[in-house]
Amino acid sequence: MKIKSSTFIKSSKSHTAGPEDRLPEFAFIGRSNVGKSSLINMLTSVRGLAKISTTPGKTQLINHFLINEAWYLVDLPGIGYAKIAQTERKAWVPMIADYLTRRQSLLHTFMLVDSRLSPQKIDLDFMNNMVKHEVPFSIVFTKTDKLKRMELQQNMRLYKSTLLGIWEHLPEVFLTSATAKTGGEDLLGFIEILLKEYVKTPQPK
Repeated sequence: MKIKSSTFIKSSKSHTAGPEDRLPEFAFIGRSNVGKSSLINMLTSVRGLAKISTTPGKTQLINHFLINEAWYLVDLPGIGYAKIAQTERKAWVPMIADYLTRRQSLLHTFMLVDSRLSPQKIDLDFMNNMVKHEVPFSIVFTKTDKLKRMELQQNMRLYKSTLLGIWEHLPEVFLTSATAKTGGEDLLGFIEILLKEYVKTPQPK
């Protein structure tokens, strides 16, 4: 898939306040500073489409970007630590949970994980919750350019063994680097496959 157009549409505080045209949505989420904005900018080839900040918690709303006039890329607030008021941070929890479990247009979620780190409890807990609530998702490892090949392979083996100790099957996994501009084609190709399947499936009116 080639992204020919990407347009910011709106920011929302709840799953009910998003676009009403019911086009399929693909959500991106991960811990603060996992490289989410950089990945989104790489996928769309639009520098600055998603705001990048060294301050964790920059994304505080549900942001919809219309892609190719056909589907939405949804930038969700980061989970975990963020330099914002505690009350605002607590408000993210129901907002994100409601979007992931109640947004009818959501087709798939991409859980971003920093490839440099060993399996983190906050990431595992979040993914387990998605499994519990039957939210379809894939794992996207970011910043793979920061590791040597052997180190990356070791981390991937550790993650695989950890997850297979919890689940029977692994979700789809992608290795990406916004800096090296790798992994984007595989990710967009997967989205294209899901879109084709979506078109073939009768949708509720």
